[in-house]
Amino acid sequence: MQVKHWISAIRLRTLPLAVASIGMGSFLAAKDNVFDSKVFFLAALTAIFLQILSNLANDYGDSVHGADSAERAGPKRAVQTGAITKKAMKNAMILLSMLSLISGVILLTYAIQSQKDFMIFLSIGIAAIIAAITYTSGAMPYGYQGLGDLFVLIFFGWVATLATYYLHGHTFENLYILPATALGLLTVGVINVNNVRDIESDKLAGKYSIPVRLGRKKAVIYHWSLLTGAIVLATVFVLLDFRGWQQFLFLLSIPFLWINGRAVQTKVAAMDLDPYLKQMAISTVIFVLTFGIGQLLV
Repeated sequence: MQVKHWISAIRLRTLPLAVASIGMGSFLAAKDNVFDSKVFFLAALTAIFLQILSNLANDYGDSVHGADSAERAGPKRAVQTGAITKKAMKNAMILLSMLSLISGVILLTYAIQSQKDFMIFLSIGIAAIIAAITYTSGAMPYGYQGLGDLFVLIFFGWVATLATYYLHGHTFENLYILPATALGLLTVGVINVNNVRDIESDKLAGKYSIPVRLGRKKAVIYHWSLLTGAIVLATVFVLLDFRGWQQFLFLLSIPFLWINGRAVQTKVAAMDLDPYLKQMAISTVIFVLTFGIGQLLV
């Protein structure tokens, strides 16, 4: 039973999203013939460790700060229910922090050629670990101030895509900010589904997420803006870097994103909306796969 609770706390359904963030940068590297399989494997492993760390810290932090209270309509969390003790969860967070750091250092040792770049990327990695922990944990969790969306955009969009590409090719392409931002917006969309679902319990806990600040009606508009913005940015990128119509393969992800947007708009009950958190994560993975494959087909 203890293993079952740990698996639940890890939230397996979010892990493909971590790999997708690395996948975007890796697809772009493959497009430019600089793809390195070892970089992809180590970067994906590090991202998975960071995602698990964030999930465990979220379980711990929301339970401590009251967002995962009895009034919460979403799935119950391990620390909230007492299935995992606070001490055990803290120890797990320390372990995942160490694994993330070790994996990241191995990645940098393999991929980085200069000491300056090594220190810059190490600093980014440490910042990612701190961000994963302090999203809902600590004395002043930034997720409770409505800043979670911004940090997700930065780390899951810009950092994950552009840093991964740099580790492959040791260069930076300004144009790749567009697909990096598109991915970041969709990842924020995953967080937004979660926050719209929990809007009432978050209000009670003093967690001022974007949906709490905007209200449900405007949060739905915000969600549609995230989905639409991602498609627009990907389209602009393809038009600026046009090499063949195959690059528009990512448009196949639109029906999945439409389904998610409609669900956020029409499903008011938290438990009715909950399945679409996973669906949004899968839709983001589909976007990355179709975008990346489209780049490789020309």
